[in-house]
This record gives sequence, C-alpha cells and structure tokens, in this order.
Amino acid sequence: MTLKTFKPYTKSTRGTILVDKSNLWKGKPFKLLVKSKNASKGRNNNGHITSRNRAGGHKKMYRQIDFFRKKFDMYAVVERIEYDPNRSCYIMLVKFEDGQHSYYLAPQKIKVGDKIESGSKKEIKIGNCMPLKDIPVGIDIHNVELYPGSGGKIARSAGTSVSISGIDGNYSLIKMTSGEVRKIDSRSMATIGVLSNPDQKNIKIGKAGRSRWLGRRPHTRGVVMNPVDHPHGGGEGKSAGGRHPVSRTGQSAKGLKTRDNKRTDKYIIRKRKRKKA
Repeated sequence: MTLKTFKPYTKSTRGTILVDKSNLWKGKPFKLLVKSKNASKGRNNNGHITSRNRAGGHKKMYRQIDFFRKKFDMYAVVERIEYDPNRSCYIMLVKFEDGQHSYYLAPQKIKVGDKIESGSKKEIKIGNCMPLKDIPVGIDIHNVELYPGSGGKIARSAGTSVSISGIDGNYSLIKMTSGEVRKIDSRSMATIGVLSNPDQKNIKIGKAGRSRWLGRRPHTRGVVMNPVDHPHGGGEGKSAGGRHPVSRTGQSAKGLKTRDNKRTDKYIIRKRKRKKA
C-alpha cells in the first residue's frame, strides 16, 4: 500500500495524507459474517460516560473475525482483501474446501488466490497458523494466543508482529515490539507474517471533520478549565498547569506504572523499555 496526498485546493487537503485503498475489495462485506454494532458513545451499561470525547461517527457493521483458527488440516483460498472500519489492519475473506467462509487478519504480501492452512507442522508460509513449538526462532508472527485455545490476543494491530527469541522447556520466549520478553505456552497458536497496512501510522487526517467521522468529539485541554473542573485549571492568564501533570482524576500523566497483575509476573522475562520523559 502507498500513501496518498492531495493538491492544496483547501486548507484541509493541504495537510491530508491517507492510505491508498484502491487495491482492496470495493463491494459490501460477506453478509453471513457481519452483525449490527450499536454505538456506545463512550458510555457504560448504566449510561455514564466512562470514555470522554466519544460520540457520533459513521455507522459501522461488525465483521466477525476468526482469531482461533481451529479449522485444522484444511486448505483455505484467499478470496479477497477488505477494509475493516473496526480495526487498523486489513482483513481477508477465505473459503475452505468444504465451502465455509471465514474472516482472518490479513498479513503483508498475501495475495488473492493464495492457499493457507492451520494445524501442526505446516509449511512456514505467510498466512499459515500453527503452534509456537513448530515455528523456528526469529520468524515474524502475529495473532498469538496467550494460552492454548484462548484465541489470538497479541500483535493484532496494523503493521505489527512479534518474534520467537528462544525456547524454555514447555514455553516459547516471545519478544514484543515494546522490548518486553515474555514466556508463552508452546502449544499456543500463532500465524506467520507481519500484519498489513503498515502505513496506518503515517496518516494525517487533515481536518477536524474527519475526526468526527471517526467518532471523536472535540477535546478541551485541562489548563483552560476552571479549578473545579480539572487539576490544571485556574490561574492568572495562560498557565502551564502546575509542576506535576495529571489526568482529570488526579493520576500522574508522566510514566506512572498502572499494571497490577502479580499472577503473570513470573511469565515476564524482561520488562519493556522505559520511555524517556
């Protein structure tokens, strides 16, 4: 995929950079694999706003992606590659030998007509899915299960992948993009390849209206609020918001670690790299 720029006929087109989707499927999604999706608008089941500045946006249908890949020892042919409004990477519609269809996450370099399969001891080929114990060290993988049979959880975003850095008994050592090295059961399934649409990170939306199409409402900075509304509020004239930047609820905004899961600490071999403030 390539990036698409526009002639600066207006102020918005001057700065807009989008991904060219001309090679993707232009029709409607596969009807049997979609369902309606109600917009939450940032609210929970009680109707209280739990995620601010979320509302509106274009109506979407949810594509039911198969993250489990449990149809073993059966070839599937890639019929088409589609855009999915619910995720950053592309998806592919595959048809199995028995006539059934499924949506999978589409890796880079996969083409319409390619054959893929799932199961133990399969060919190391882009799009094939197999247990971690059957994948050589150093191969890029995505859609990795945390536990056998739990469905892919790791590396599902556009352009992402992880790799196997070693073996430790019944566990594989997985190196994440954050730099973290983690032990995962070697029976867990993973798919070969790097996910599609790596240029997603280079998009510039160009105008406020495109944010509204995506369901994002305007965001008000804390420093322009009153003290009753935000910890950064108040002050004479323009103020910097105090020495310690915090969220609206008072939580530190500068690298505070919020992870609290002691049960899985034993699986982390090396913690992620710390970002420089």
